[in-house]
Order: sequence, then C-alpha cells, then structure tokens
Amino acid sequence: MKSIKCLSILAGLTATALSSAFSGAVADELVLSSWLPPKHPIVTGVMQPWAEQVAEATDGRVTVRILPKPLGPPPAHYDLAADGVADITYGLHSFTRDDRFLRSRIGQFSFIADTATEGSKAYWDVYAGKLDAQNEHQGTKLLGLWIHGPGMFHNNQRKIETPGDFSGLKIRTPGGYIADLSQDLGITTQFMGPGEVYEKLSRGVIDGVTFPVEALQAFKLTDYIKSSMKVPGGIYNTSWFMVMNEDIWDGLSDEDKAAIEKVSGAALAELAGSVWDGSDARGADYISDKEIEVYDAPAPVLDKIRELAAKHEAAWADAVKETGFDGAAALADMRDQTGISN
Repeated sequence: MKSIKCLSILAGLTATALSSAFSGAVADELVLSSWLPPKHPIVTGVMQPWAEQVAEATDGRVTVRILPKPLGPPPAHYDLAADGVADITYGLHSFTRDDRFLRSRIGQFSFIADTATEGSKAYWDVYAGKLDAQNEHQGTKLLGLWIHGPGMFHNNQRKIETPGDFSGLKIRTPGGYIADLSQDLGITTQFMGPGEVYEKLSRGVIDGVTFPVEALQAFKLTDYIKSSMKVPGGIYNTSWFMVMNEDIWDGLSDEDKAAIEKVSGAALAELAGSVWDGSDARGADYISDKEIEVYDAPAPVLDKIRELAAKHEAAWADAVKETGFDGAAALADMRDQTGISN
C-alpha cells in the first residue's frame, strides 16, 4: 500500500509539473494580430524581425506568433489588444475615432520629416517622452511608435496647381488630421482601410488617395493614378503604435520585460522608420517608368496648406494644454530634431 501511495504521489507531481510546463509554454507564446498583407514591408521587415528579436532576447522564454489573418478589421486593432482578444497588435492612431489619443496627433501633421527614420525616432522621443504616450494607451503596454514616410497626394483627375484644384475631388484618407485638412481644401473624404483602396479606386468610387509613395506599389494602384504631389515633410504623416495587452505584460517576468523593452521603443522606431524609407525608395523607383507625374507642390498650394495646418496645430495645442502638456513646444522639438521648418 505504501509503495502504491508513493507511486500515486509521484504520478501526481509529474502530472502537475507537466501541466505547469505546458501552461508556461502556452502563456509565453504571444499572438500578434496583423492586418497588413503578409508580404507588406511592415510585416516582413518589422513584425517578423521584432518577433525574432524578442525570442532571442528572452532566450526563447517568450515567442511571438504572427497570425496569417487578422482577428478583426484594422480600426479595431487597438481594442483587440486592450480587451485581450489578441496579445499584441499594431495600427494607426487615426483609425480610432475618439479622443483617447489626442497627444498622438503630433505625428500626423504636415511638415514633420523628410524620412520615416528621422520622423519615427523623433516621434518616439517626444510623444513617448514629454507627452507621456503610455498614459494615452490605457489597457496596454506601449511597445512602439513610428510614422511612415512623407505623405503624398495622389489622384487621377488633375495636377494640383492651385488650392482650388483640390475642390470636388473624392479622396481616401486614413482619418485624423489629413481628413480634416482635406475637407478644409474642399475635398470629399472617404475613410477606408488600405486593403479597400484598390477596388474603390479602380471602380471610380474615389479619385485618389493620400499615401506615401510605397503604397502605389504595395497596393497595386499605379494603373489608376496619374499625378502624385510631394510636400516637404509630408502633406500629412501617420502615427503608428504597437501594443501588448496590459495583463499579458504584467504576467511576464521582470527579466523578460527588460529584454523586450530593449528591442522595442527607440530601437523599434528606428527599425520601422528604416523599413519605410527602403520601401519608399523602391516604390519611387517602381513608379518612375509609369505614366504618373510626380511633382513638388507649387508655392500657392504650399502657402494654403501652411495656413490651414497652422490653424489645426494651434487648436490641437490648446486642447493638449488642457491636459497639462505643452503641445506647441513638443511639436517645435520634433521639427527641430528632424530639421524641418514649416
């Protein structure tokens, strides 16, 4: 009886150990919901390398599995992480149409940066630093912030030579600041995820898009665009986040948290920025022999954009001041870091 009892106890201990080991392995395999096409540079050049860096930095204790299909539409991705549907997500702040990310809008304005690398590094430094970005990302651990390359204005109706040429165009925007600016210019804006643009553009539902140059290649839009206008520092920029569910983050060891932070934050901003810049360079080369006129915004157009941008920046700075932060100083700091003067 004694030997049977000992065997029973040993079996129970073994089962408990196996169960704990299995549970630990499952808990430490984190699921990342990704909504961009699997071959998009952000997926292949940022998400996948970052996942590999996490595994390496934690000696395999934490791994990240990138899903081949998203757990929801692009605008839902922040809440997917905050609500625990996914462990990790990324997305655009402008996809969330409430004011929870008020201070994030510093990364969306015109005249921010001529390269995504410079802009992303400055964005992380300023927004995550003096504007306390983590406080705006409730329910999550903020892992990364970045912006894409300078936003351009693409359409298939006419070259923009005067401010009046914007009027009446139907343009897809990602929401946020560029949607407001576009409406001020007389544009009819339509909000949609990037994956919907090809169909809407090819069917004539929209006349154009606001995108960095890489998107013309990435989303196969070159047959439906005739002119692309550049603005110093971008006619707009997009602010991106990558977040982890707060409870999942809290469940990690301090050692693993430190290891993940080392490959995230500023390092992730620089990685994402460099990937965007490489993608933009390839995109510009790709469209160079297409029937698309690429040109710099004429002076009257730039002057109008500056006038409207200043209005939006001032309104934003006033709103940010009410939350206890100096938005105007932060924006000046960002531009000082990227060398852009508007």
